[in-house]
Amino acid sequence: MQQYKKDFIHFMIDAGVLVFGDFTTKSGRKTPFFINAGNYKTGEHLEKLGDFYAQAINDNFEDFNILYGPAYKGIPLAVATSISLNRTQKRNVSFCSNRKEVKDHGDTGILLGSKLKDGDKVLIIEDVTTAGTSIYENMPIIKSQGNIDVLGLIISVDRMEKGKTDKSALAELEENFNFKTCAIVTMEEVVDYLLNREINGKVIIDNSLKMLIDDYYKVYGAKK
Repeated sequence: MQQYKKDFIHFMIDAGVLVFGDFTTKSGRKTPFFINAGNYKTGEHLEKLGDFYAQAINDNFEDFNILYGPAYKGIPLAVATSISLNRTQKRNVSFCSNRKEVKDHGDTGILLGSKLKDGDKVLIIEDVTTAGTSIYENMPIIKSQGNIDVLGLIISVDRMEKGKTDKSALAELEENFNFKTCAIVTMEEVVDYLLNREINGKVIIDNSLKMLIDDYYKVYGAKK
C-alpha cells in the first residue's frame, strides 16, 4: 500500500471521520464502522484532504480539465482539490458544481464555478458513495450542458458494499455510465492496515471487531 494511503487512514482517525462501534446507515443497515465526512471542518482538514485526493487523482486520471463536485459536500472537495492539484502537481484545472436550485439573476443557471462547454473532460469528486444517488442526479445536469466527456468518479473511501444489485455502487456506476471509478482507499485496505495495529497508543481494530466487520460483509459485501 502506498504511503499516502496509510497517511490518509491516520488522518481520518485523527479527524474523527473514521469511527468504529454500533451504527445504522441511512439505508437501515447495522454497521460496525462509519465514515462521517462532516467532521472535516477546519482549514487544515480541507488542505490535507485536497492533497490526498490530488495524489489519488495523479495515480488514476490524466486528461481532464474540470473537477466537478456535486452539491453540497462536493463543493469544498472540488475547490480544495483543484487548489492542491495546482500547488503540488502544477495541474491548473477548473472546478464546477451544481446548485440545488437554478439561479435566475446575476450569475444565472444551475452551475457554480466554471461553466461546462463542448469538449470539456470532467472528473466528478465525491466523499463516500453508498448508492450513487448524487451521480444519477448530476449526470443529466452535466450532459445537458453540451458534448461533455465524463471520465470518471473519485471518492475518499470505497465501502465495498452492495449497491442496487450484488455489485458495489461504484461497479454499477462504471457499468451504467462507462467511466472509471476509484477511491483514495478501500475498506479492505483500511481493515488490513489497522488490524491489531496501535494508532496513538490504541489498537483500533482487534480480532473481535474484525469478526464483526467480516460478518457485516458476509451480508452486505459486494461481489467483486
